[in-house]
Amino acid sequence: MEVTTEALKRCHVVRATGRIDSQTAPQLEEAFRALTREWHYKIVFDMSGVEFVSSAALRAMIDTQKTCKQRVDGELVLAGVPERIYETLELTGFVPLFKFFENTTEAVGSF
Repeated sequence: MEVTTEALKRCHVVRATGRIDSQTAPQLEEAFRALTREWHYKIVFDMSGVEFVSSAALRAMIDTQKTCKQRVDGELVLAGVPERIYETLELTGFVPLFKFFENTTEAVGSF
């Protein structure tokens, strides 16, 4: 898995590619934590290149969402979520916790 972070005017975009499992989820967690440590609470998570998410990845996403939502205008939004991963989020009951966008441009525009 590869994780990159990009600073934009309105928010930060975190992009991940590959599988996010128990071995790679700590990289994702650290990318999210690095942003929140620097007081950045508007985050777009571009999942268009993600092939698989484990419970460790879901935990990282939920923890980040909780941290972001503690701020008045903070939020973690999801962009380009593959259908298979959306189904996983649906089965686990996590869909109501996030806003979903077709692509990164729409997600950034939501801020």
